[in-house]
Amino acid sequence: MKKKASEVKKGDAIQLGGEEFIVEETEESEVAKQGTKKVRIVAKKKDDTKITIIRPSDYPVDIK
Repeated sequence: MKKKASEVKKGDAIQLGGEEFIVEETEESEVAKQGTKKVRIVAKKKDDTKITIIRPSDYPVDIK
């Protein structure tokens, strides 16, 4: 199942690069020079490895 990046919430399990992550926090920015809102997603793997990704708010994200 896919959701827009702006619809991802804390606690969601997402799939990135074939690996599963649990979302710890999300933050949505205002409209930038490029004309789109951006979403910053901080997620953690089961082994406590954290990643931060920044995507346009309408970017499709795989949800488990």
